[in-house]
Amino acid sequence: MMKVELIDQMGTDLSVVNAARVSYAKTKKTFEASDEKLIKYLAEHEHWSPFAHASMQFRIKAPIFVARQLVKHQVGLVWNEVSRRYVDNAPELYKPDLWRGRPQNSKQGSDGEVKLDQTIEHNMETTMESCLILYNSLLQKGVAPEQARMVLPQSMMTEWYWSGTLYAFARVCNLRCKPDTQKETQDVANEIDKLADEAFPYCWKYLRK
Repeated sequence: MMKVELIDQMGTDLSVVNAARVSYAKTKKTFEASDEKLIKYLAEHEHWSPFAHASMQFRIKAPIFVARQLVKHQVGLVWNEVSRRYVDNAPELYKPDLWRGRPQNSKQGSDGEVKLDQTIEHNMETTMESCLILYNSLLQKGVAPEQARMVLPQSMMTEWYWSGTLYAFARVCNLRCKPDTQKETQDVANEIDKLADEAFPYCWKYLRK
């Protein structure tokens, strides 16, 4: 099961306002209605630096194939992931609720649902189970975890800490929350979107396009 948690945050909407107003040697202690107008102006006119003075830290659990899409976002972000060079606890595998079809007019994405027969479903289950059995057999024979991990499938769940600026995560969500994004990746991005909106309601309102 995929999971997204907001572990920590630095700053508030007011932090962004004060970062912008410091140009005029001004600092505020309370957020006012006029400050929302300033945030809107900053976002609409692409004055991004004030939004880099607030940040968030997430702990995310998702399949390898989702993590490898999201790790492509690197500007303003830092990533630390569980390493199977060091751990050999029992892997958890992701299984979708349904299988989606290939779209007719695109090289990526999906469209509709594909029903699999019992033979394919059985083959899928036994193949995944075989990967886990082989992995454990290699470990039992004394093979190093850093090598044994090569037999594990992309459906294996992984976990990572993902930290970065408010603006950096807005860029992630502006791209990965789109309806043409892979659904599993979109699910993670939607959770980030929800948590960021709760943490920085005014900034997020105008950063999210």
